[in-house]
Amino acid sequence: MKKKLVSALALMMSCVMLAACGGNKVEENTATPQTETSEAVTESTEEAASTETEAAGELTDVNVAALKGPTAMGMVKLMDDSDNGDTGANHYNFTIAASPDEITPQIVQGNVDIAAVPANLASVLYNKEGVDVSVLAVNTLGVLYIVENGDSVQSVADLKGKTIYASGKGATPEYALNYMLTANGIDPEKDVTIEYKSEHSECVAALAANEDAVAMLPQPFVTVAMTQNENIRVALDLTEEWEKASGDGDTKAALITGVVIARNDFIEAHPDAVETFLQQYEASVNYVNDNVADAAVLVGNYDIVAAQVAEKAIPECNITFIAGNDMKAKLSSYLGILFDQNPAAVGGALPNDDFYYNAD
Repeated sequence: MKKKLVSALALMMSCVMLAACGGNKVEENTATPQTETSEAVTESTEEAASTETEAAGELTDVNVAALKGPTAMGMVKLMDDSDNGDTGANHYNFTIAASPDEITPQIVQGNVDIAAVPANLASVLYNKEGVDVSVLAVNTLGVLYIVENGDSVQSVADLKGKTIYASGKGATPEYALNYMLTANGIDPEKDVTIEYKSEHSECVAALAANEDAVAMLPQPFVTVAMTQNENIRVALDLTEEWEKASGDGDTKAALITGVVIARNDFIEAHPDAVETFLQQYEASVNYVNDNVADAAVLVGNYDIVAAQVAEKAIPECNITFIAGNDMKAKLSSYLGILFDQNPAAVGGALPNDDFYYNAD
């Protein structure tokens, strides 16, 4: 914008110089040099004003992806505002995916600017050659639970010898489950049978079909399962078990399920759009937590889960917004625990400080 204004001023000066150097030819013109200069100034001013107006009306396209669950649930107010044209200079294009596998290629190919992904996947992408991302905020704390169709599991020790249905292999659910089992003296490969499904809904179906089934599920799918079968109960809260296993229950070692990341080239090209997104996303998260019934209707409208399920699940989903230094402290501690368990879980190395957006 400044460049165009400078160009306009340069044009004005050129007109002045031409008028000054024209000699007798100026006298032959019907217009005086003052008139020509005045017209040039007017034209330049109008051009600059037009440029300012055009720039002020420009919208930034922001392609956002989230997973069908708490991460997308926390965005529903922002999604609704976007559909109503109430997001200022940002124009959002939202995609809701069933699994991280659908989102990851889109991030790598540059088709998604901002994405809500499992916490460890953010680190894996950071360490992946050719992919340059930063984490903007933590958006979901622990939402994982061990549920059963019965009453046989009262402690982690009771899982020994059982078959556990789960989804999220290679992501936070797998590593959280392994960490909890190992910390309680159970070998995940020898003492239990973990049968991984591609989607949470498959675990819900297996739970309903097998009277002795045990499953690890996140919210809101825990609520979905309990709605379908009144005999299904929550046996263990993995967030509580994680804190017990990590020592003294320090919040810095809390179980973190999801984060929001952005491509660094997008951050550098559109810093204002990123800041606007963060403000609007935080407002959306606060709205969802403070207005459960109304937010549940939006969750249903966007086909994430049914509204009646969402209304029961939202209070148990640990939807949050943590940014800056607090985000860095919690997430780095969490990734450190995963790294100690299995370096591959975080992409082979812990992220450097530049991974954490707006953190010291």
